[in-house]
Amino acid sequence: MGRRSRRVSVDPARQAAFDALVRGEVDGAYLNLVLPRLLRERGIGGRDAGLATELANGTARLQGSYDAILDTCLTKAADQLQPEVRVGLRMGSHQLLSMRVPPHAAVSTGVELVRGAVGERPVGLVNAVLRRVAGRSLHAWLTALAPPRSADLVGHLVVTASHPRWVVEAFLDLLGDRSEVEEMLAADNTAAAVALAVRPGLTTPAEIVAEASAAGLEAEAGHWSPYAVLLAGGDPAALRAVRSGTVGVQDEGSQLAALVVARAPLDGPDRRWLDCCAGPGGKAALLIGLAAERGAVLVAAERQPRRAALVAAAARRYPRRPCVVAADGTRPAWRDGSFDRVIVDVPCTGLGALRRRPDARWRRQPSDLATLVPLQQALLAQALRAARPGGVVAYVTCSPLAAETRAVVDAVLAGEHGAVEQDVRPLLPEVGSLGDGPHVQLWPHRHGTDAMFMALLRRTV
Repeated sequence: MGRRSRRVSVDPARQAAFDALVRGEVDGAYLNLVLPRLLRERGIGGRDAGLATELANGTARLQGSYDAILDTCLTKAADQLQPEVRVGLRMGSHQLLSMRVPPHAAVSTGVELVRGAVGERPVGLVNAVLRRVAGRSLHAWLTALAPPRSADLVGHLVVTASHPRWVVEAFLDLLGDRSEVEEMLAADNTAAAVALAVRPGLTTPAEIVAEASAAGLEAEAGHWSPYAVLLAGGDPAALRAVRSGTVGVQDEGSQLAALVVARAPLDGPDRRWLDCCAGPGGKAALLIGLAAERGAVLVAAERQPRRAALVAAAARRYPRRPCVVAADGTRPAWRDGSFDRVIVDVPCTGLGALRRRPDARWRRQPSDLATLVPLQQALLAQALRAARPGGVVAYVTCSPLAAETRAVVDAVLAGEHGAVEQDVRPLLPEVGSLGDGPHVQLWPHRHGTDAMFMALLRRTV
């Protein structure tokens, strides 16, 4: 195949995956946001939507491995190519090495995607490189390219597990055991099951499992959260309950974080709850129902108005809706000591959710912590001030990095002498392997959830 070869048409699923990946390379768009939007705009659903998702997420997930392979087939590094060419080569490699796509189809569609995006000039290069990639299996390529595990464990895992070096090093520091680190990285490279959260008081997990079965979807109750339903596959929007808002898509780890603040023992009144980083609304929607069962109300605050609107939308089915405010948690719109229960799920690197946001591993850098950590500390400090004496604050982040978890809590407690840390583990009796406490760190390879960190603080004065 070359410049004069017969052209083939590119199906909508591949085109959508390619366009989403290119937008990520060119504009910095996050795949989990841009791809669903493209699928909706283009009317792509069902099996085609599943194909597009696997193509895009799989390519992003194994980008590091594919780049190592492509670099041996190119005269310059893959990251120096035009973004469209780079994406075409990566996506073609994914189809050749990790999917059951006939080689001629993977090569020809890769060529046509690049041709349609940038014209004829790079077509010969794309054709030649993909044909060379097709000459070996993924295992053979990685065996040839990765440093020996015994000589350079980090370098080996960078290539074979497709994670940046600094992330591999951080996980090794956190987990210690090299075999467990390999399990963790493998879990990151396995697509997460779709987890649903029922809205308390609006429906039950049993009803959702029954609805899913009637719709031809395989579903079961969650492993840990009493409000969770797990789908083995398929589009959750096929369920009426999801479309209507009585159920939301939410990882079980995120649900457990909401349960921690709701279950914490409390002396005195229990009437006012605060979610001070509420967007896009998953935890808030769960907490609204839990609060209502006790006659309490939730205030949901989110700095960005667009995300505040998402919080309101997530709560639309409740008869008594929360007070949703567009407010900055570091400059609160409420008086100190106003709330009995507070949850602060802070902005973070998101390295705990790489199963669902595979491209985040390539976007984040250690330098990001210089901005994120002071923000996390400021948000937690203000959350503590928002709690009344005797009230509780749950600090939550979707990252296992020590700088964003334990270190933030320690730094804030050092400056806030009117607060003490509580043991989270008794609040999650359903969950095993929770470590030594008092905080809890979930892990994909241990718990099947995102790597959520949870700490509980109690205001004393």
